[in-house]
Amino acid sequence: MRADARRNHDRLLAEARAVFAEHGTDASLEDVARRAGVGIGTLYRHFPDRYALMSAVFEDAVDELLARADELQRAPHPCQALLSWLHEVVVHSAAYRGLSRALMSASAASALSRCGTPMREAGAALLTRAQEAGAVRADVQIADLLRLTHAIALAVEESPEDPELAGRLLTLTLNGLKH
Repeated sequence: MRADARRNHDRLLAEARAVFAEHGTDASLEDVARRAGVGIGTLYRHFPDRYALMSAVFEDAVDELLARADELQRAPHPCQALLSWLHEVVVHSAAYRGLSRALMSASAASALSRCGTPMREAGAALLTRAQEAGAVRADVQIADLLRLTHAIALAVEESPEDPELAGRLLTLTLNGLKH
């Protein structure tokens, strides 16, 4: 990538992070482009659609969540490790209004959905470990658990006055998944 194209790409990502944090993931892409000092065509040359931009914006956070899942694979209590990771997923998702909704509705072919594959794999490894320890029912699937987690993130997003809501709902969910 040419130096000027790299600068545009980096400015677009920085502004998209700021705009999504301020206004949610449904924010105007024209606003992102304007704040980055480029035209909307430049934005679309770098990111063909909203999901591609969102995927790039959240790539670092996904990497952090994947690294955290890897760390938690060595935690002494598998069920608590799974709960901790899911809580971090909720916190990340709730930080950007609309992210959980976008993740839940992204088509399988979208760039945003593709970043979900490593997340499902990381979560599945934690879930399998908790299931093998006898702490979680064998019929629980990671796809369903992540859907519940995104639903909890939506609830948290709608209830910012209750900082304990995510923990309570996740604990309630995992209690329902235990033997």
